[in-house]
Amino acid sequence: MSTNPHSVRVFAPAKLNLYLHVLKRLPNGQHALDSLVTFADVGDNVMIESAQGFTFEITGPFAHKFSDDEKSSSPTSKNLAVKAVWALSKLCNRAPALKLTLEKNLPFGAGLGGGSADAGAVIFGLLKLWDIKDHPHGLDNMLLSLGADIPACFYSRDLQIKNIGDVHTDIPKIPELPIVMIYPGKPCNTKTIFQNFNASFKEAKKIPASDNIQDFLRFLDTTENSLTPAAIKTVPAIENALHALHNEEGCLLKRMSGSGAACFGIFDHEENAQKSAKQLSEQNPDWWVKAAWIGRTHRY
Repeated sequence: MSTNPHSVRVFAPAKLNLYLHVLKRLPNGQHALDSLVTFADVGDNVMIESAQGFTFEITGPFAHKFSDDEKSSSPTSKNLAVKAVWALSKLCNRAPALKLTLEKNLPFGAGLGGGSADAGAVIFGLLKLWDIKDHPHGLDNMLLSLGADIPACFYSRDLQIKNIGDVHTDIPKIPELPIVMIYPGKPCNTKTIFQNFNASFKEAKKIPASDNIQDFLRFLDTTENSLTPAAIKTVPAIENALHALHNEEGCLLKRMSGSGAACFGIFDHEENAQKSAKQLSEQNPDWWVKAAWIGRTHRY
């Protein structure tokens, strides 16, 4: 994060679910989950500058993907970053006199928490810009009202997520691991995936404290993403991405992240991750492919 009295720039990291278990179906039709969430050192950026009124601008490689409703700075905007501005302004009784610029680097529909990460970064940045040192009363409820992923993205640290995503437990810091992230260019609809889900329910896991990479990977081997078969049925390209990762030298574990179409592979060395990202990108020009690290995000 960079800041001066009149502006603040905040990194909005991609969110990854290292595992995701569906525990049961709730009476309201939703599903109780258990997931280990972490963040990569690849993501969007938000810049907030003091101004006379509220304006919103989008830059970056995916700026052209936004609809007019998502480009709006009005209180009825469909953009989560803009919604976050209006929600925090109301909570803190502050006028949104600012220019918000979103640099959109994460692809749409990937399941990497992009919109939620942007909203979390905006809220964090505004608290800094407005010099609000203590979290205002009602902040956590406001975060959750914006979306189930937003509290985790606001705090941006390793967490175990349970229930419908609203129960967060701090966990021991995970080891630093090189990864390759792939979005195969086909969005995945979360509602459709859950409608197609018919696998067995899983148990919640106890996440061990371990600085040892091999121990941590052995733990991950006891887990899975329960939504993968339903997601592949919806978007067959996910299976292609997982197969591609499986064939890469040094890939120790490959998995789909969350309920989007993004997949990731954990690698033995950074060199192999970088090499694989380059090769996969060249072989699949319609894919979004990035080498990154988890366990070393320095967002704030």
